[in-house]
Amino acid sequence: MHIAEGFLPASHCVAWYVAAAPFVIYGARACIKEARKSTTNKLLLAVAGAFTFVLSAIKLPSVTGSSSHPTGTGVGAVLFRPPVMAFLGAVVLLFQALLLAHGGITTLGANTFSMAIAGPWIGYAFYKLLRPLGTSVGIFAAMVMADFSTYCVTSIQLAIAHPDPVSGFGGALTKFLATFAVTQIPLALAEGFIGVLLFRFLVNVARPELEKRGLIKPQVKEAANV
Repeated sequence: MHIAEGFLPASHCVAWYVAAAPFVIYGARACIKEARKSTTNKLLLAVAGAFTFVLSAIKLPSVTGSSSHPTGTGVGAVLFRPPVMAFLGAVVLLFQALLLAHGGITTLGANTFSMAIAGPWIGYAFYKLLRPLGTSVGIFAAMVMADFSTYCVTSIQLAIAHPDPVSGFGGALTKFLATFAVTQIPLALAEGFIGVLLFRFLVNVARPELEKRGLIKPQVKEAANV
């Protein structure tokens, strides 16, 4: 992830900007709406954005000669639904491109689409699918799949831009998936555990809001003795 400047043709950069823009604009409106609801919501939005920024700024070398990092978008997708993460993720990626040289401005649309749009939506889908097995299971699945799917989408983006001279898109996709997605599996699993720990912390500090959102069951208060 964090496709750098010069890795995508100009036409691809424009196309991914166009594809990502509606999600980001809608996400900005959803983010403002959520922030206006309560002070607790503002704090949770800040936590979701900060968590994504910190985790996705960590670059780790991989055995394939590239580098990998977590994405941190799963928790925010569960807390506020994926549209909000489209905006928060775009802001995170913009600051990382400007301040940390992670990614680029021309490739911001492509990076936003993979990490802030596709990742959160896929992670949220797995959360909804597996939540009946337990909230922690759902959170774990959301974090793992939001992370892993981001790298799969990035591999698709790179394969479209750089098809193999012999085997075309399919051959290039296989090579990029082997470079990025396979080495991402252990990192995605680790992110899943971190996401569960963060959510448990949020339960302790913002239980009423999480109960209101239906993310956890309301506490049953014991009847007072008469």
